[in-house]
Amino acid sequence: MKKTKPNPEIKKRKTTFSLDSTDAKEVYLMGSFNNWNQKKHPMHKKGNGKWEKTVIIPPGMHEYKFLVDGQWKEDPQNGLTCMNCFGTKNSVLDFTRK
Repeated sequence: MKKTKPNPEIKKRKTTFSLDSTDAKEVYLMGSFNNWNQKKHPMHKKGNGKWEKTVIIPPGMHEYKFLVDGQWKEDPQNGLTCMNCFGTKNSVLDFTRK
């Protein structure tokens, strides 16, 4: 994915990610905004199989995925994706516009 310069007029955004996974034992939010670090954003089980995590995202284009019990999963609520170097898709957030 092409790197974009952040627009200085665009501020960081508080973003809540959610995933429905009734059978999951652990879910992590990983992406370019946290250097794909599993330890930075573990998601919290909210009941009825819903997992959530709220994070502050800087401006720019960001790729991300969920790590569900050791298996990568795209965000089913986000249709914006791009191919990654592993031949699979990552979900994409585009915070380059106001």
